Amino acid sequence: MVVKTRKSNAKEQSSEKDRSPSVSVKSRRGKDGKSSAIQSKNGLFSELIRNKLGLSPSAFARGVTVLILAVIVGFLHWYHLSHLFENDRHFSHMSSLEKEMAFRTEMGLYYSYFKTIIKAPSFMSGLYMIMNDRLTEYPLEINTLKRFNVYPEVFLASCYRVYSSSMDFFGIPTKMCWTINRGEGLEPVESCEGLGDPAYFYVTFVFLLNGAMMSLFFIYGTFLSGSRLGGTATVLCFFFNHGESTRVMWTPPLRESFSYPFLVLQMLLVTYILRTKNPSRNTMMALVISNIFFMLPWQFAQFILLTQVASLFASYILGYLSPAKMQSLLVTHMISLAVCFLLMFGNSMLLTSFYASSLVSIWGVIALRDHFVGTFKPGLFTWIMQCLTWVVSTVILKFMLSVILGASDDAHINSLIKSKFTNYKDFDTMMYTCAAEFDFIEADTLFRYIKTLLLPVNVLIVGFIAGRTIRDVMFLRNGETNKCEDDETEQTQVMANGVLVYHSLQLVAFAVLAVLIMRLKLFLTPHMCIMSCLICSRQLFGWIGQKFKLQIIVVAILSMMAIQGVANLQSQWGIIGEFSNLPQEELLEWIKDNSSLNAVFAGAMPTMASVKLSTSRAIVNHPHYEDAGLRERTKMVYAMYSRKPAEEVKRNLIKLQVDYFILEDSWCTRRSKPGCSMPEIWDVEDTQNAGKVPLCTLMSKDSRPHFSTVFNNSIYKVLRVPKIVKDIR
Repeated sequence: MVVKTRKSNAKEQSSEKDRSPSVSVKSRRGKDGKSSAIQSKNGLFSELIRNKLGLSPSAFARGVTVLILAVIVGFLHWYHLSHLFENDRHFSHMSSLEKEMAFRTEMGLYYSYFKTIIKAPSFMSGLYMIMNDRLTEYPLEINTLKRFNVYPEVFLASCYRVYSSSMDFFGIPTKMCWTINRGEGLEPVESCEGLGDPAYFYVTFVFLLNGAMMSLFFIYGTFLSGSRLGGTATVLCFFFNHGESTRVMWTPPLRESFSYPFLVLQMLLVTYILRTKNPSRNTMMALVISNIFFMLPWQFAQFILLTQVASLFASYILGYLSPAKMQSLLVTHMISLAVCFLLMFGNSMLLTSFYASSLVSIWGVIALRDHFVGTFKPGLFTWIMQCLTWVVSTVILKFMLSVILGASDDAHINSLIKSKFTNYKDFDTMMYTCAAEFDFIEADTLFRYIKTLLLPVNVLIVGFIAGRTIRDVMFLRNGETNKCEDDETEQTQVMANGVLVYHSLQLVAFAVLAVLIMRLKLFLTPHMCIMSCLICSRQLFGWIGQKFKLQIIVVAILSMMAIQGVANLQSQWGIIGEFSNLPQEELLEWIKDNSSLNAVFAGAMPTMASVKLSTSRAIVNHPHYEDAGLRERTKMVYAMYSRKPAEEVKRNLIKLQVDYFILEDSWCTRRSKPGCSMPEIWDVEDTQNAGKVPLCTLMSKDSRPHFSTVFNNSIYKVLRVPKIVKDIR
């Protein structure tokens, strides 16, 4: 019965299948076929990702997410910068002359070379003009590519010429212009907006570049912390401390605006190299390129790279960096330095820098590591001897190269450092130290760090890293190094810890620079934002427990940061201004209308940059104060603000072949702090005339008989230098 029943059931099932419509069978088979086809395609896609990129599909998806978020934060930062810049100056409603006047001091000097190239008949003729320039330090002919780090202007000028010619060819309008009624009896001006306007094109590129920098910050924070929340924390900290992190929204043409984004890329690559056991040649080449793009636009880059090399060397001494990897990093720096030296037409400041000497001395210390180990017992004493050898050999080599090459352009930097620790003063040093940005860091800055919790969070993170470092160092000193090298897991852990140690040492180096020179907080603050991402690091805070618990704590910390951070942003958004400088506009218009094209001007450095930019007249001094010869020329010009006799000052101006001196009363009386008015600065060196009435005061009242006044308004007075200058030329 049972068997029959089973057979019966089988027959019934068979008959049911036979009765089922054939269409239904085909439908089911079609669905199965599509499903298998989709699975096959997914399998091929996954295989392609694994073979080509070496990533699992989930890792690829996370990477795409990171890139999308990076683009979003980059766009937000670009919009933020553009919004602040427009609010501050109403840039879109300014005339071409007003836009140029807005680029004060050295900004105007750099922008003038961009203007020279785009106004030239061809790109090559413009390039020739700035490489054989006689307007900047008349009557000298200088190569501005060698002296002023103006490769960004060359690149932007070439882009602008290509863009303009392309749009003209296709008949596409590139700007909108309208007439602006300024009121108060002033003549209307034409204002243009759009990429066809040179100044608009220039600042738009700068803001786009710094928007891309924020994308790099997000990627950097994500990579360093191992969490997208870490990247978010980095970006939020940057925005919450935006006023302390950058000044690109106020001063777009400054060198740091072009250079710093490439430092972020360079440090990200260094982080990747430190985490990788055997970095590829392409990675090292990318580091070389990022080094070059960081050094070329900014003369100060070499000092920042010096701190990086020092931090890496300290990591090597502590045992976190192998000799082979350290030497590989040194080679990339040496290649970058050599390329920049060639592109800067043999600028001696690069070869005679502490950075260049440091690369050579560290290479020597590593080459002699076996002698150190054989001579001294491993431990603290060996570390100290290696550091002393590095410092002493670097200093000796630097001064030897300076003597051999006859370079003294960076002597003022040594004097500036000396003045920070002693009572040393001279004219050039006080020109720096009397400016607020070159003074010691303000206490208010530290309070602002505390209010946004940026400083407390960094102290906490560095404290944990220091504790782990002490444990690692004791571990390595106890003879476990060979065991670490045999155990791949332990070696990976040491490399991971080494990354944290390097970033902590770099933070300390930036902190020292910022304390000594307030302007350099623009390196400290962003690096503190990067370090803040480590509050999300499981490597440091895995002991808290589950990942979800750590994320809740991080969100709570970010929420507390946002209390002051959002207030800071609202304060920035509340800045509403409008640029106007009628006295300088009157001066520049007078120069264009009443002086010959061959006229030569002298005066305050910021004003000279504007004169060169807007009138194309020759000047004898300018704001780029890094050249020894220029410092001497400026000192001769600034004798007008000393207590020297008028006849002596006139002889100096005649020697410099000056036709007109632009006198500013504010420079005679302005005093940023006690002892910092121009007459007081001169009293440091010109003691024999101390106590006399400043010459600028006398000239403000009556310039005769030594000079004649040819223009005068509420701010500026133009003095004609006697015609005897023509006989000397």
